[in-house]
Amino acid sequence: MSTAPHVADSHDLIRVHGARVNNLKDVSVELPKRRLTVFTGVSGSGKSSLVFGTIAAESQRLINETYSAFVQGFMPTTARPEVDVLEGLTTAITVDQQRMGGDPRSTVGTATDANAMLRILFSRLGTPHLGPPSAYAFNVASVSASGAITVERGAKKAVKATFNRTGGMCPRCEGRGSVTDLDLTQLYDDSKSLNEGALTIPGYKAGGWGYRLYSESGFYDPDKPIRDYTKRELHDFLHREPTRMKIAGINMTYEGLVPRIQKSMLAKDKESMQPHIREFVERAVTFSTCPECDGTRLSEGARASKIDGVSIADACAMQITDLAAWVRGLDEPSVLPLLTTLGQTLDSFVEIGLGYLSLDRPAGTLSGGEAQRTKMIRHLGSSLTDTTYVFDEPTTGLHPHDIQRMNDLLLRLRDKGNTVLVVEHKPEVIAIADHVVDLGPGAGSAGGAVCFEGTVDELRAGDTVTGRHFDDRASLKDTVRKPTGALEIRGASTNNLQDVDVDIPLGVLTVVTGVAGSGKSSLLHGSIPTDAGVVSVDQSPIRGSRRSNPATYTGLLDPIRKAFAKANNVKPALFSANSEGACPACNGAGVIYTDLGMMAGVATTCEDCEGKRFDASVLEYRLGGRDISEVLAMPVTEAEEFFGSGEAHTPAAHRVLERLADVGLGYLTIGQPLTTLSGGERQRLKLATHMGDKGGVYVLDEPTTGLHLADVEQLLGLLDRLVDSGKSVIVVEHHQAVMAHADWIIDLGPGAGHDGGRIVFEGTPADLVADRSTLTGEHLAAYVGA
Repeated sequence: MSTAPHVADSHDLIRVHGARVNNLKDVSVELPKRRLTVFTGVSGSGKSSLVFGTIAAESQRLINETYSAFVQGFMPTTARPEVDVLEGLTTAITVDQQRMGGDPRSTVGTATDANAMLRILFSRLGTPHLGPPSAYAFNVASVSASGAITVERGAKKAVKATFNRTGGMCPRCEGRGSVTDLDLTQLYDDSKSLNEGALTIPGYKAGGWGYRLYSESGFYDPDKPIRDYTKRELHDFLHREPTRMKIAGINMTYEGLVPRIQKSMLAKDKESMQPHIREFVERAVTFSTCPECDGTRLSEGARASKIDGVSIADACAMQITDLAAWVRGLDEPSVLPLLTTLGQTLDSFVEIGLGYLSLDRPAGTLSGGEAQRTKMIRHLGSSLTDTTYVFDEPTTGLHPHDIQRMNDLLLRLRDKGNTVLVVEHKPEVIAIADHVVDLGPGAGSAGGAVCFEGTVDELRAGDTVTGRHFDDRASLKDTVRKPTGALEIRGASTNNLQDVDVDIPLGVLTVVTGVAGSGKSSLLHGSIPTDAGVVSVDQSPIRGSRRSNPATYTGLLDPIRKAFAKANNVKPALFSANSEGACPACNGAGVIYTDLGMMAGVATTCEDCEGKRFDASVLEYRLGGRDISEVLAMPVTEAEEFFGSGEAHTPAAHRVLERLADVGLGYLTIGQPLTTLSGGERQRLKLATHMGDKGGVYVLDEPTTGLHLADVEQLLGLLDRLVDSGKSVIVVEHHQAVMAHADWIIDLGPGAGHDGGRIVFEGTPADLVADRSTLTGEHLAAYVGA
């Protein structure tokens, strides 16, 4: 028998030749299939452009082309990435750090299969028996209908039929767990009459159409104070159903103020509102726990059906580690396969370091790292093999103790026969790679080339930035700064904190650490007194539309527009892509957005302005030999030089650019949409904006996210400069280099969820290493080689 390999087994490489997406400069790489490949390099070197923008994007495009012409008609045509050859691709599954859907009915349980399995379990074993699994689902409403159907059997006869579906949704809050009420005092001043300007809603100015709708409706006296209205008049004013009528001689639809505000303001996404309207909505709407279901989202029947005295609401509220133990304790042969699978899913949560969550936790409240690990659970149980999994910094938010677990999961995915591609900076993850691709050598236009390709040992021996810094170990400081005061926290019990008392020293660099879920964020974001002058800089998405960019966010665009206007003797509004200078075809967005109901929307570059965002006539005006679109396409470092001297010298713009370079964002182009920034970049952008603030205490949430080993040194220098200038800096951080550099460490734990929430150590890094009494102490001691 011939032992020659079959020709079908010879396609063992993903070949990329001539990739030119974003800043990539004709990159060619060959990646082994069914192996773990780590992509590394300084921030902005082109890792995401190669992995997400080229390999994953083309794989997705090719899959979309397999759908029928009818389905493709609803999908946007995405352009093929700029690359000469892409061979050997397999189906790519991207597991990124995008926060999970903000839908209020989406929870950790519904985002994985755990909720569905629990519902089947309760429909089989729950007493009293309610009905099918849908009877325990908080996003299925109960419906009953009756009617007549006609059956033809010789002569016609009508048969009475009823239709019932039992759902588990709480009828009061419709499965949301909370109810919203309008605070009427925020809508109007009841001591005034309408003609005296009683309405206090934005957009309802006296004399405007919104106002005249009420003052001229004739249902009540516009000169009478609202508090003097009769019951009937107040009902017409606040709650009257839509009524067609003539107002001021024009046919209009009148409806009560409350439903009108609910439709025009409350039904919209809060993030897309203008700031003054969002502020009004936050003031006027009060969220409170639903009184009927007590926040469980479930109907009375679903809460009453129990297994061993535990209802499905109780099960979903348990910490997952406890729920896994409860499921293992159920001895019921009739549902044994179901119990086994449910147990395995819950064990995956614990393995991945998310055992401290509960299944009823809203998905929108998970951090980027938690969301990414929750998505992983779905794939771990998947039967698919020979797939490409693409991860974006899977160790974000993980303590060194938890990184080992994440490594085991990545290796498990690989060992199932999958190709695993990981963008990562942590040496612990690079160390387990079968193959490493190092991009660089610099960021932005100075990057985009492959500096190294090979094994981890070859990387260590190689002369690249990553190779040189791979075994870098920060050493403990000889002397630490003395605190100038203390921020007192007493009796903190937010989330899992167990009545914590702690004094956070001021005037020094303090690091708060502990395993994921130990209560670090609860301590800093939930317990610090609001009057402490604290500037909180986190990684949450920046409020703003897809038109926002670093130039608009930092206020940098104002001095630039004025400088262009002065040099060309025209008005500044021409140099705004959101105002008069906008390209008419895309309204200054630079791209045409196709929003699709059934899947993620897609952007295609505007053909008229070729993505420059401005009208052609505006691009004829120049400053220092550059037009406005060329200036917005500059990286921060180049713009800093440009506005620093010569004809374009603009001190106000130069100051902001210096701060951006200071926080390590020198490679960002100043016109890059904010929606494309990573969590770490967003945080550093916020930090740059706040650096001129008067606030004395800065709270940073994992500022090393997305930073290369070489960039961490620059960040430590920045934190030192902030402290030396008289600020107090408190950092939530897992990176051992930052811990070693701290003046004071507060370690929370010992575990996660209800096993955490206590202070297990406070003192200097040297004391922590000498003590080795906590998990953090052990890892830090190993890191500094003590």
